[in-house]
Amino acid sequence: MPHAGLMDENALGPLKGPLQRARLHLRGGKRRLAQGKISAGIVTLYDAVEAAMESYTAVAEHRAALKVKAGENINESKKHYTALVRAGVLDGTFDFVEFDRLTERALNEELPDFDYRPLLASVERVLRELEILPFNEGLLPPEDPKTY
Repeated sequence: MPHAGLMDENALGPLKGPLQRARLHLRGGKRRLAQGKISAGIVTLYDAVEAAMESYTAVAEHRAALKVKAGENINESKKHYTALVRAGVLDGTFDFVEFDRLTERALNEELPDFDYRPLLASVERVLRELEILPFNEGLLPPEDPKTY
């Protein structure tokens, strides 16, 4: 993954660790997509969204506002996304269930003809809603050109 060797997520803690991972994976996912590594790019963007949700809800006030239902496990990404929509953090226009299906497909096959541009725009919108974007990419550690 794009953060390998560039950060120690545990040392950064439950807020800054996933925040940094989300930013690194957004950058890495975009690079992979641009290189034609579509399936790898989709999977990397998925992890960016998961990390962004983790980072957002690591803030106590944000987590309290989620109104998690009894028995609802927000450690499961689809339920986490739903809780964020229900709380009004996310506008709900992004089809997370379809994104999850696409990611499963990308894990199992190459998708060389997939037009990723609308997906990337939607992921970036979600990351803005989760307060990950904008950020100064120049503050990220440099990428290792040897990474996939």
